[in-house]
Amino acid sequence: MSDGEFPYLVTLADAARGRRVMLVADADARARIAKRLGLVALDRFAVEAEIGAVAGGIAAKGTIDADVVQTCAATDLPVPGAIREAFDLRFLRDAAPDAAADEEIEIDSADCDILPLDGDRVDLGEAAVQTLSLALDPFPRHPDADRILAGKGVLSEEQTGPFAALAKLQGKPKD
Repeated sequence: MSDGEFPYLVTLADAARGRRVMLVADADARARIAKRLGLVALDRFAVEAEIGAVAGGIAAKGTIDADVVQTCAATDLPVPGAIREAFDLRFLRDAAPDAAADEEIEIDSADCDILPLDGDRVDLGEAAVQTLSLALDPFPRHPDADRILAGKGVLSEEQTGPFAALAKLQGKPKD
C-alpha cells in the first residue's frame, strides 16, 4: 500500500489516539506526483489533516495546498495555478458496495468521500494525491491562448458557431 508517489500510512491505532498531521512533499515526491498527473511541474504540495477514529474505520479531514503548472489545452503553453482543496474522508471496513461486477451501482454525494479500509491502515498520502488530481483544471487555458490562436488563423466559437452564421445573415441586404 505504500508504493505510491507520496506514501503516508495511518493505522487504526493512530486514528484512535487522534492527531494532527502536516505533510510536505519533497522535490522527488513532487516530481513523481507531477509525472503521474501529467503536470509540467508541481512546485509545492502540502497536506494538513486531522486524523481520528470513527465507527468502523478512520476519518481524515483537512486541506491540500499545491502550486501546479499544467499545459494549456489549446496552445501547450505552461499554465501556473494554485490549488487549495478541502477534503473530509472516511475509510470504512464496510464501504465496498455489495454488487456483481456488471451490476450498476447508484451512489449519492455523501458516499463519494467514503473509501474502503484496507486491513487496519490507509495511505493518507495517496488520498491527498487523488484529491489533488480531482481538483486540477481538466482544460487549463493560458491567458494569451485566444490571441495566439487568432494569430494562427484559428477561429473562436463565437466566429464559427450557429449565432455567427445568423449574424452574417442579418448583415446581408435583402433581395
